[in-house]
Amino acid sequence: MSEQRASAGPRAADDPRYRLLGSAHRGNAFEETVEHLLRGIKLGVFTPAERLPAERELAELLGVSRATLREALAELQKAGYIRIQRGRYGGAFVCDGLPSGGAALEAADVARVEDVLTFRAVVEPAAAALAAAAPMAAAQRTALLASLRAVATADPAQYRPLDARLHVAIAELTGSPSLVSAVAEARAATSDLLDRIPFLAMNISHSDAQHEAIVRAILGGEPERARILMSEHLDGTAALLRGFLADAAGPAGRERMPG
Repeated sequence: MSEQRASAGPRAADDPRYRLLGSAHRGNAFEETVEHLLRGIKLGVFTPAERLPAERELAELLGVSRATLREALAELQKAGYIRIQRGRYGGAFVCDGLPSGGAALEAADVARVEDVLTFRAVVEPAAAALAAAAPMAAAQRTALLASLRAVATADPAQYRPLDARLHVAIAELTGSPSLVSAVAEARAATSDLLDRIPFLAMNISHSDAQHEAIVRAILGGEPERARILMSEHLDGTAALLRGFLADAAGPAGRERMPG
């Protein structure tokens, strides 16, 4: 995109290509901004070496703050999808080629991603709600808080296994072996997918805050709040997995896909 077009104000917002991007929701604004930017790259809304619209304009198009947009662009720069150029003719540019592993998946693999995300969206919020409603001994409360602390203080190499362990620990509070097995299966499948995408520091920080809120709702005996918070948490992970792994179907298709 030329410098003139990038700074053309309303022209970018009126460009029909940008209707494919979609807008982010408040609960997972960072993760969804990353997803929508990747969707734009994979669908050719943003082509190789093209300059993205000006920051103010792009933030408006995506429905996020400029701070959130900057965070998403910084992480995508680290991941090798865009490059940031400073100076008079600077801006965010799409890299000439996708990073290794960044190509869109085959249709069967995309279906597998959606299957995993749908399964999680059903079993994990239910587990969180049931855990919050279940009677809890002091030892169980202590163990849950210990799992939470282990994730929050984990180094990158151990983060995802400890994250998985926290999710299973929540299911264990329900007292249902079948539900524990289902959550463990869902989390194992999710971990396999997560190992294929970059480790984003901003996402980890956001995830830690969400974990804290979920655990507090469970300890406070708030089933509906625990369910909602877990659903929001899973939506953030789903946005990243779809953005990095799936060949985006556009906003209309996304609305039919559970998070």
